[in-house]
Amino acid sequence: MSETLAAWLTGLFGRPPAHLARFERALTHGSADGDDYERLEFLGDRVLGLAIAEWLFELFPDEPEGDLSKRLNALVDGQSCAAVARDWGAGARLRLGKQARDDGAGDSDNVLGDVVEALIGAWYREAGWAAARDFVRRAWADRIHLERTAPQHPKSALQEWAAAKGRKAPVYAVIDRSGPGHAPRFTVAVAVGRLAASATGGSKQEAETEAARALLAKVRG
Repeated sequence: MSETLAAWLTGLFGRPPAHLARFERALTHGSADGDDYERLEFLGDRVLGLAIAEWLFELFPDEPEGDLSKRLNALVDGQSCAAVARDWGAGARLRLGKQARDDGAGDSDNVLGDVVEALIGAWYREAGWAAARDFVRRAWADRIHLERTAPQHPKSALQEWAAAKGRKAPVYAVIDRSGPGHAPRFTVAVAVGRLAASATGGSKQEAETEAARALLAKVRG
């Protein structure tokens, strides 16, 4: 297991890990035995945010703060991080308890996104800021230019649509929560007057975003 993990990490980072245990922790979910990834995730989240923010600042020198923030939020949200994790094949390396694995936590956007941040945090601890920044840039290279203009978050777009039509602000409500603690599913409804839509996601925020997207599609369709 350790030799296989070391080889995978070497391919990911470009050199063998000096402290394998740190990366094992970055891949350990709270349902498994041993220290989990939460502390490294906390650190990696900040490293990722700074690395992407600095990159956007360099790439888009004429964009205002609001547009840069939209780009940043789209690039570092849970779904984007989970997509990176799948590119890496990180799901196959996760250390999960049996119940969590049976419940599908190994393919959960929430878990995979957390693990990406934890691995970035582990690499930052091992190799420092410059190496962590370069690693983030390699990992996000195919995503940084996907949007020619700053993407509008669905919740912001729905709010602006409602204001432009002279309607009250969108109202969000959780109408269902299911699944175990490590892999929850939230169903959220959003309404603007009598117009409504709902969606399900792995977090309240994700479900709200998808519900806003669904309602926008309805009113624009």
